[in-house]
Amino acid sequence: MNTPLISIVVPVYQIDRYIGICTESLLNQTYENLEIILVDDGSTDRCPEICDLYASKDARIKVIHKENGGLVSARKAGLLAATGQYVGYVDGDDWVGAGFVESLYTAISTANADIAAGGFSRDLFNRTAHFADLMPCGVYEGERLDELRRQMISYGDFFKLGVSTYVWNKLFKKEILLAVQMPVDDNISIGEDAAVTYPAIMQARRMVITDTCSYHYRQREDSMLKKVASFSEDALKLRCLYEYMSKFASTQDAKYKLQAQVDDFVLGICMMRSGSLSCFGSEIRGKKLAIYSAGTFGQQLYNKLHPSSDCTLVNWVDDDYWEYRRCCLDVNPVESLSQGGYDYVLIATLNDVLKEKIASRLMDCGVNKSKILTVTSPDNRHERIQQYLYNVDE
Repeated sequence: MNTPLISIVVPVYQIDRYIGICTESLLNQTYENLEIILVDDGSTDRCPEICDLYASKDARIKVIHKENGGLVSARKAGLLAATGQYVGYVDGDDWVGAGFVESLYTAISTANADIAAGGFSRDLFNRTAHFADLMPCGVYEGERLDELRRQMISYGDFFKLGVSTYVWNKLFKKEILLAVQMPVDDNISIGEDAAVTYPAIMQARRMVITDTCSYHYRQREDSMLKKVASFSEDALKLRCLYEYMSKFASTQDAKYKLQAQVDDFVLGICMMRSGSLSCFGSEIRGKKLAIYSAGTFGQQLYNKLHPSSDCTLVNWVDDDYWEYRRCCLDVNPVESLSQGGYDYVLIATLNDVLKEKIASRLMDCGVNKSKILTVTSPDNRHERIQQYLYNVDE
């Protein structure tokens, strides 16, 4: 049986500890008609040598060496060199299960679709968690595809994605990917996947969503640590994303409410990356606070509260506290909240489903429900984005 060539583009930069594992996982795919394009984006470690070594071992591997230009430019370089009918991306510090490509190809070919999307697994130290899209599995076309487009970025509630932003757990027809990847501004370095995924869905005539979780996203220790720098630097990067996505939204049918979806998406990122205290309400002023979650939002809240004279940070907890301690973060087990000493516990997530689960977990540990504060959906979202991106005050 003849199978079409599938190109897998792998951006590579300063990851010599991981690129071998990634490449081996692609060479061991059950789907063998592959073109594996390793794009060395100006690495100064051993990545260039490792890429060349693998190319000498297997004819399916191509290597591109280029000056450092960032993730978007590396993906473009790989895409331009791709000769496959379908193209996918795999980040060079991640790895994929043996059936990853075959499962997406089976889905996209059976449905005669332009895009196949899967879930993914997140690997953190010795633990793995699985994630799937909120939109149900199945084939989307016609009115059903229109409904997906209305919910792909904002799934009913604030900052809840219907379809994940990631490009690396998807397979695209090459012509679709070329049309949406090449125009993306190389300077976009926050949310760059969203600038490709959602325009691609708008171009697709049919899409299929699966629950395969054989893509393994490696959450590295260094990526767990979020920078403490002023939000103003991130605001400039997010402004680039926002303006690009807004321009795209303006070209689409108003029935999809894409600008409102883009506003939700970018505002959520702004709130997390700025460590916005205002979204928990004015009652926290002058109070003793504990934070639940040591992820991006939690770390930024910690950085805001730690030196603050207005509020006092008395505890920082996470169920995975020991993993963050290995990254030298002063995080405690949730059970330590039983010792009290706080006026409120701030749940540092924007996801409504997670909020409910975490609140239940906190109450099981003896936290009074009245002392649990969560982020509420903000009013005047467009105006808030303008404040975050163009009048940075947090």
